[in-house]
Amino acid sequence: MVRISEKDRKIVEDLMANARKPFTKIAKELGITEAAVRKRVKKLEKEGVIQGYSAVVDPKKIGYEVMAFVGFDAEPEYYMKVVEQVKRLPQVRKLYSTTGDHMYMAECWFRDRKELEEFVKRLEEIPGVTRVCPAIVVEEIK
Repeated sequence: MVRISEKDRKIVEDLMANARKPFTKIAKELGITEAAVRKRVKKLEKEGVIQGYSAVVDPKKIGYEVMAFVGFDAEPEYYMKVVEQVKRLPQVRKLYSTTGDHMYMAECWFRDRKELEEFVKRLEEIPGVTRVCPAIVVEEIK
């Protein structure tokens, strides 16, 4: 585990909240120079603390009416084969290996409920998959 200072932690939290926040504003809040912030960010990137930057998108505004978390399980001997197939499906935005109710959780976007139903059927047909449990997101709260 990489240990980071409180200033580095504040920089990371600022960039997580808004990756486009100017380094000058971060520097002013921390009482350091912009060059110091830039140097710290480069170090955090090199150490793998900051792994990249991305746009936060409203799925509905680009045509995805249904967001769902799909929990599913697989027979242990099929674990990697299932992962390899599911992670290539275009509806899967994120895929997690989990403990609890399911071995895997997939965050998915669908154009409509019919596409979700087809996705569930496709998952159920993958060799080794034993259970599929979708949960449609009704509202994003945070």
